[in-house]
Amino acid sequence: MIEWIFFDVGSTLVDESKAWEKRVSDTVKGSNISVSEFYKLMDDCALKNLIPYDDAVIISGLNRAEWHSELEMPYEYSENVLSQLYGKYKIGVIANQPLGTQKRLEKYGLAKYISLVISSAEEGVSKPDIRLFQKALEKADCKGENAVMVGDRVDNDVAPAKKLGMKTVCVKQGIHKLNTPKNEFEVPDYTVDTIEELLNILKEGH
Repeated sequence: MIEWIFFDVGSTLVDESKAWEKRVSDTVKGSNISVSEFYKLMDDCALKNLIPYDDAVIISGLNRAEWHSELEMPYEYSENVLSQLYGKYKIGVIANQPLGTQKRLEKYGLAKYISLVISSAEEGVSKPDIRLFQKALEKADCKGENAVMVGDRVDNDVAPAKKLGMKTVCVKQGIHKLNTPKNEFEVPDYTVDTIEELLNILKEGH
């Protein structure tokens, strides 16, 4: 029986596309590589199961640009999905995020639905390290088989969660949507385009 549903933040609850547009624009500024060419390179890296931005920067010989988290916004449906899950399940977050995750979730209007936030900056350990997930289950007092992990990355979200017996849902959004599983642990139980589809999965009693 599912008791807890854990979400990643970026490209799951929160739309990072504007922040990526800014970062890519800043990355290629002054170079002979266009924004569209760099995005294509990121997609090529994702298809090869590389880290899209990091490896595209290395291949192109450019420098990393700053991340502007102020450009992140929740997807228009995120609050509606959380509000429908709220009360039926406990909701948590397991995410690689800089300090201040709780405050950002409050700013987005999502924090009121979330009972537990486990963030890499606060915990001192990052996904895909299984300890971040163990910490979440421990604090939630929940067994792996009674929890679901929802995220956009098969390596960071799906694999460690599956190793702990959690059900997994991969959201095909953001720069990692072209990544494919490299091993059995990276194969999600369900694949969705947005978290809105999660409601039907749970309604059908999966």
